[in-house]
Amino acid sequence: MNHHLTRRNLMQVAGATAFAPPFAAAAATSQWPIVEGPNTPKICLGGGRDEAGIRRVKQLGVNYVLGGAAGPTASLPWQEASIRAAIESAKANGLVLYNSMLENSFPNTIYGRPGRDEEIEKIRQTIRAAGKAGLPVIEYNFYAHRAMEGYFEETGRAGLGHTGFDYEKMKGLPPLPEEGAHSLDEMWNHMTYFLKAVIPVAEESGVRMALHPNDPPAPISRGSGQIMGTVAGWKKLISIVDSPSNGITFDCGVAREMGEDPVEVCRYFGSRDRINHMHYRNVHVRKPYERYSEVAFDEGQVDMFGVMRELVRQKYTRTIYPEHPRMFDYDRDYNKLQGVRQGGYPGGGGYTGTVFNVAYARAMMQAVLASM
Repeated sequence: MNHHLTRRNLMQVAGATAFAPPFAAAAATSQWPIVEGPNTPKICLGGGRDEAGIRRVKQLGVNYVLGGAAGPTASLPWQEASIRAAIESAKANGLVLYNSMLENSFPNTIYGRPGRDEEIEKIRQTIRAAGKAGLPVIEYNFYAHRAMEGYFEETGRAGLGHTGFDYEKMKGLPPLPEEGAHSLDEMWNHMTYFLKAVIPVAEESGVRMALHPNDPPAPISRGSGQIMGTVAGWKKLISIVDSPSNGITFDCGVAREMGEDPVEVCRYFGSRDRINHMHYRNVHVRKPYERYSEVAFDEGQVDMFGVMRELVRQKYTRTIYPEHPRMFDYDRDYNKLQGVRQGGYPGGGGYTGTVFNVAYARAMMQAVLASM
């Protein structure tokens, strides 16, 4: 046998070595199906309010739910008993209530008005109650105004519903009387006051706070600055109080809307353990911050596999919400049959779109876990 290694032989061996280990390791160590576990991210959904909703969630193999549907109400402060009851109700149906949204019920805090200390104290009580009841994450927003006037419905492949955003549709709109106009400096001052009051309580309570970015990330929204409308703003947020309890809801779609690389953004916040919840979706951007379309997961500009791979690399084990389902004809027909109007965003869909999103997200997760 000729054992002489030519340059071609070496290249063949090198190529085989480069591609073999991940798949060989997967074949040796992975069992199918690959399922979520303590060391993987967890796909989650809203829902679970009634028996039918629970079945729809469980039929998709989803075991984690958000509390907007099954958790505490918007009134502050939340009570430990009500949070615990929601957690136990979810558990009885084979679900884990992992994250509840702190609805926009603290305007005095956001706008720096008299009465904010009373609101903040109710939020501190809420966080303590969540910690005692065992709720891991509280999500919240801190908008001066959300630029939803720029949304409109678009049509994608074969009539698929897309959600478009165009800043020109709402650029220059005047401030609303109940909100007023607030500069970036004002909003950062209000946010700093809030974080310094609540994050120490969250730390003590074992609760992580997850601030959702400004979405849409319009430069100015009815006269107000958007503190979470840039990645620089996201970075500033986590520097104000340096704690894992002071984190973000990482939205890879919003990162791309701002012209950023979602994988790099994921790496920055994931390596610092500041991703406390995650929104998974795709967009096609024509002009960063100002003109984009929310599209199906498989057709946008976000590297969805790359984002999932980076989450796993960073050992992210909390929840992933495959959100903003697109409108499929099946949902349109169902809505007509039931005589209902689909809620949510223009071009946004229902259960069919959710099935697509969950299936896609799980396939990405399984592919990543099998190849690492």
